[in-house]
Amino acid sequence: MNIVNMNKITAAAALLAASFCPEPFCHAAGDEGNAGELIVVAHRGGAHLGPENSLGCIELGMEAGAEWIEVDVHLSADREIVVCHDPTVDRTTDGKGEISAMKYSELRKLRLLDRDGKPTDEHLPTLEEVLRLIDGRASLLLEIKYSESSLPGIEQACIDCIRRLGAEDRVIIQSFDDEVVIRTHELAPDIRVEKLLSSAKDFDFGKYSFAASFNINYKAATREFVDMVHSLGKEVKVWTLNEYDAELVKMVDGVITDDPGIFL
Repeated sequence: MNIVNMNKITAAAALLAASFCPEPFCHAAGDEGNAGELIVVAHRGGAHLGPENSLGCIELGMEAGAEWIEVDVHLSADREIVVCHDPTVDRTTDGKGEISAMKYSELRKLRLLDRDGKPTDEHLPTLEEVLRLIDGRASLLLEIKYSESSLPGIEQACIDCIRRLGAEDRVIIQSFDDEVVIRTHELAPDIRVEKLLSSAKDFDFGKYSFAASFNINYKAATREFVDMVHSLGKEVKVWTLNEYDAELVKMVDGVITDDPGIFL
């Protein structure tokens, strides 16, 4: 269903869709622009502040004032939830290999690289370490990655970790992968989920009536798209915005950024 077709949705349908989005995050159907305070999410912990997805970087993101931290996760060979953007450790550490083919004891020994490519004292953290670090000081936007080398069951593993630490009310799960988003919602309908997308072309909003926010590449965040999402009572966050754009900030509900200080 494309954006043009979505304009035909009735007010009743929009109100029904809005009912799937938990407070206090939702726009009421028909709201224009940013209904409340801008949500600022520190992307990969605030990747301009330190080694991306590291505990130190996350700490700096919170110190900069971000109330939301975004990280990415994969499963290791022994099914530990590892915080890393790529399916391999090649770009971000001093090691080589696929996360899914390595035990966490091996991964733990690797050192994360700084922006100049030099090893630091930082290691690849686990999701549990991240949740224990933020410990209510911020909320977590958790992106579940999925690639050809990914191991099955990561959705349940993340849900189990979140529940074990009692963090259901301060974690949101998002993904580009359709099956990950749908499976997560089916497994844990009480945990908020959001859909990542690169563009809105031919996007089927109806398939994700349970998604609370549609998080789109900032270059594709048109007024038409934002208005459509808001008419459904949903949010729009844009990624990855690293320069202040007053018009865009006024339109959307949140920004996912490597440098949260720009927006705080």
